[in-house]
Amino acid sequence: MADDTMACFLVRRDEHDQILAGPDRVGLADLPVGDVEIAVACSSLNFKDTLASTGNPRIVDELPHVPGIDAAGTVISSSDATLPVDADVLVTGYGLGAPAWGGWAERIRVPAGWVIPLPEGLCCHRAMQLGTAGLTAALAIDAIQRADVTPASGPVLVTGATGGVGLLSVAILGRLGFEVVAATGKPEQHELLRRHGAAEIIGREDVLEIGDGPLASARWAAAIDSVGGETLAAVIRATRPRGCVAACGLVGGDKLPLTVYPFLLRGVTLAGIDSASCPHPLRVELWNRLAGPWSPGDLEDATRDVPLEALADCIARMQSGQHIGRTVVTISTTP
Repeated sequence: MADDTMACFLVRRDEHDQILAGPDRVGLADLPVGDVEIAVACSSLNFKDTLASTGNPRIVDELPHVPGIDAAGTVISSSDATLPVDADVLVTGYGLGAPAWGGWAERIRVPAGWVIPLPEGLCCHRAMQLGTAGLTAALAIDAIQRADVTPASGPVLVTGATGGVGLLSVAILGRLGFEVVAATGKPEQHELLRRHGAAEIIGREDVLEIGDGPLASARWAAAIDSVGGETLAAVIRATRPRGCVAACGLVGGDKLPLTVYPFLLRGVTLAGIDSASCPHPLRVELWNRLAGPWSPGDLEDATRDVPLEALADCIARMQSGQHIGRTVVTISTTP
């Protein structure tokens, strides 16, 4: 890296007002003001990043913009005594990458309140194998447990099971002793799901084929849904009494075609999961769990490591629904 510039993945407008996105260099002086400057070792790819890479105005306030809602690396300057120089740290959510400049760059500069010291047992690469997807999965599982759903309660459904949140949810739930039913439209990935803890695998059409009434046969003690739309409605209608459904995605739509009967007649809880604004104390607690008892195990067979130069292909695969597992964006050789 030159002294006054940094490599990044930049989204900008050209002279014809067309949006361009790809590897570039920008001045370090262009970084936002912040308490902590971090040399980024790696980031990751999430669905929100694909929206930011197109300049989506719901995600990006202004251009040029650097996406990347996750980052892990080493503190190189800090005005906060709890985050000293040379400390390994991670940042997920808050405003990183949406709307502030994000982790697809050699440097980030952020408020101290966004930064978490890397928990013991995690390196930067492992932290980004988890990233926002891992925190989202942990929040969903925490919500299920707070609803008093235990492994003895019955099967837990995970939709979108080959995506980042889905696969990590399957792996963590399996580690915790739950009977996991993974729903996916990718039959070629069944063996991957079994290796990571799925006790049963069903097609996504099996989730939807539950009849037209306001309630369906009660099947799931709980569920984690990263799809939304008709799928989320079907999952709620088939959830057992006192069950809990954690909703954390909308790739299948943002409308919920549903009556109130599952809530009034079965006492089903619908828990919304918003990892970006997760309170700092809970965020720290869940990251420590992910580094310890909630570790999803070896993720190498479900991880792709790519440099900034290869991100365009990965973005396209995620946009077309072909992305599997986790993509770690390698920025530097920092441990």
